[in-house]
Amino acid sequence: MQPTRLSTDTMNPSRRQFLKQSALITLGFTGLSHFAQRVAAVGAREAMNQPGYGPLLPDPKGILDLPGGFSYRIISKAGDVMTDGLLVPGMPDGMAAFKGSRGRTVLVRNHENAPEPASVGAFGGKYERLSKVRPEAFYDFGNGRLPGLGGTTTLVYDTQSGRLVTQFLSLAGTYRNCAGGPTPWGSWITCEETVVRAEGDVEKDHGYNFEVPVTERPALAAPIPLTGMGRFNHEAVCVDPRTGIVYQTEDRPDGLITRYLPNTPGRLLEGGRLQALAIVGQPSRDTRNWESLDAEPFPLTTPVQVEWIDLEGIDAPDDDLRYRGLAAGAALFARGEGMWFGRNELYFACTNGGTKMLGQIFRYRPSPGEGTAREKDSPGTLELFVEPNDGTITENADNLTVAPWGDVIVCEDGSGDNFLVGIKPNGDFYTIARNATGETELAGVCFSPVDGTLFVNLQAPALTLAVTGPWQG
Repeated sequence: MQPTRLSTDTMNPSRRQFLKQSALITLGFTGLSHFAQRVAAVGAREAMNQPGYGPLLPDPKGILDLPGGFSYRIISKAGDVMTDGLLVPGMPDGMAAFKGSRGRTVLVRNHENAPEPASVGAFGGKYERLSKVRPEAFYDFGNGRLPGLGGTTTLVYDTQSGRLVTQFLSLAGTYRNCAGGPTPWGSWITCEETVVRAEGDVEKDHGYNFEVPVTERPALAAPIPLTGMGRFNHEAVCVDPRTGIVYQTEDRPDGLITRYLPNTPGRLLEGGRLQALAIVGQPSRDTRNWESLDAEPFPLTTPVQVEWIDLEGIDAPDDDLRYRGLAAGAALFARGEGMWFGRNELYFACTNGGTKMLGQIFRYRPSPGEGTAREKDSPGTLELFVEPNDGTITENADNLTVAPWGDVIVCEDGSGDNFLVGIKPNGDFYTIARNATGETELAGVCFSPVDGTLFVNLQAPALTLAVTGPWQG
């Protein structure tokens, strides 16, 4: 069994069992069961003596429980009429914050929508607003009958006044835009988590990344797929600002970690090479650590050297890129999801990796010669940063970011109560917030480069929140 960062009792019940039992013991009757579950969930986290901001206080509005001294503001919700006359789509997911003009923050936000139902899109439940966007501005117009409802919206937020200045659709016609990542040259790369092929009213193949410029004026990005980055179940990306290399996760239980070496840094449409991560001396290494697998556990907090394997046939019409990569020696990962570049290193989450399938977070430190022939002399290293295997610590890490002070901030996507969790560089966990709206994931966590405001999405109620308080750093 894989060791954990924290000493935990392996006989502890799951968090779901803990919540149920604690609610009954604490209050002794079911009339206040919902409140009891909230108290129990927070109590489970606080019982770990985690170094954080103090106990979470129940939100009387039932939106987001936060520590004392913190507050939130709902800045956007599904169905709001945007500046361009369209509606805020549902299912907000990955997101990043950029510095705008006059002290404002610009957010680019994904929407993980399939092409139906129409009610979750920007055009109304009967597509009554579809004519507001030219068909050629869509990646996939669906013959006007099944337009892609994913894409991105852009928000301009005045953090000083707490006022949303404008919001608008910024990419149209894509499917299931899950996560992505910001670039150092001022754009957002959004990722399609699907490999749907063109057929019937689906006019184009899907499974690509798209680049969305950061702008404060309502405008739609040119819907041009970044085909050089491969066609697969994309999840998230991050960019090393020193090299312009783009790293990618794949949301599959048997996915790869890839990198894109652009021919010209910052000009992704001009082509490049796609490669998969492999462990030196351990071809086709399985990093998932599932109990059901007959494989040696991947070691915790032990850096191992990596190499990168060129991938061919990257458009992969049969969705077999990961299989061919594994056969060539690439390492295997359990549902790669959130990814973010921090201080000369990147972190990525594997949502159902680990002995208990409760998630792993890896750390990759690039080579001083990353992407060049010199990296063979000093390879990059991969480390399993945390694998708690205990749902009362954290469960099913999804989107993540690196805070201005260096901690990893993680959104949970578990089956019950979901928390926003911080992880210090030494592996200590602490709790930041609890989604009090019910069993729905948090997503898109990011910090404003203007004043450090934290932004986060609550996916099912389709809310975007701005959280302020005494953040570190």
